[in-house]
This record gives sequence, structure tokens and C-alpha cells, in this order.
Amino acid sequence: MPDLRPRLFASDLEGVLVPEIWIAFAEKTGIEQLRLTTRDISDYDQLMQMRLKILKERNLRLQDIQEVIATISPLPGAGSFVDWIRARSQFVILSDTFYEFAKPLMAKLGYPTIFCHSLEVDGDGTITGYRMRLDQSKRKAILAFRDLHFQTMAMGDSYNDIAMLERADTGLLFDPPDNVVDDHPDLPVVRNYGEAKELIEEWLVDEG
Repeated sequence: MPDLRPRLFASDLEGVLVPEIWIAFAEKTGIEQLRLTTRDISDYDQLMQMRLKILKERNLRLQDIQEVIATISPLPGAGSFVDWIRARSQFVILSDTFYEFAKPLMAKLGYPTIFCHSLEVDGDGTITGYRMRLDQSKRKAILAFRDLHFQTMAMGDSYNDIAMLERADTGLLFDPPDNVVDDHPDLPVVRNYGEAKELIEEWLVDEG
């Protein structure tokens, strides 16, 4: 029987559609530890606690990060890639970034839907913590879309994307580091949007 479920494509944000925010901030501040991302550390809470500790020690506030984000542009070709997918499939971004970071980036990508998390910020703009919208949110979002009878394809680049990729009908690694590829050799790898489009087109015409 052909698979007649409508298609839904889910993508990670940082490292896939836009540069890594924390790496850009590390380059601005010269704090090398802030270059670490979920490509390097698989435990997201461990990574965020390290970041929050550094921000507190250096007296850095939300506004300091947002000023750097304002200078970030989508990766070359990302905007047209998003437009191309949205013309062919339902599309959503599933990210472990924060709405306080993502808003200006969504404007530059044409305001796609994004599910992410929120920061806890006190009166003077100090980031005091973060609130996960949902534990294992990427994985649970994909499972929910499948329960809603969408055929799903997901794309990401880091350890925190793996559960999402493995629960989707089709999972895809986008230009991942070697350590992620080595740990998950079963997932197909693409290195650019052209290669991604080829696999997406196959998925769109495959009736199962």
C-alpha cells in the first residue's frame, strides 16, 4: 500500500541553517570554552551549566549575546533552502536554542515555525537559568507528528539531534563532525544543501 501520509520535514537550527550562536559569541568575547557545543558535549544540561557559570563569572548579560546574534546571518543558501522545502512539505525547526536568541534569526529565514526553549532572566538582564519546553523535546515532537499521521524526515548535525533523527521515518545528518558520524554510522550524511535536496526529493516521491 502506498504511504499517503502528508510529509513533514523537521530541521535543527544551529549548524544547519545558521551559524552556532555560542561560537559567534566566543569569537566576540575571546572565551574559548564557549566554543563548545552539542557537537562536542552530548549532555545538554552539563553544557548549559558551564555556559551559565562563565556568563556569571564574566558579568555577561542577555543583551551582550543578543548584540552578537544581531550580526549573524543564515548560512549561505539557507534561506532559499528553507523556501524550497516549504514549497514542497510542511516544515518546522526543532532546536535546543532559546526564543530570546532565535527571534531575529527567524526574521532572516522568513519566519518559519520553531519549537525551542526559554531563558530565565532577572531584572538587570542576567541569565539565571533556562526552562526546557519539554524534556527530550525534539524526540517527542517527532513522535507526536508521527502520531498525527505525518510521514517525517528530520535533519540535524549534533548529538542532541540523534534521538530526533532515529525516531523520524527518515533521519539525515547535515555536515556533522567526524565524532558524530563515527558514533552513528547508520545515519546517512550530506555535506551541503544540494546533497540534502537530492535525498529530500527521493523522500517526497517515495510512496512506501
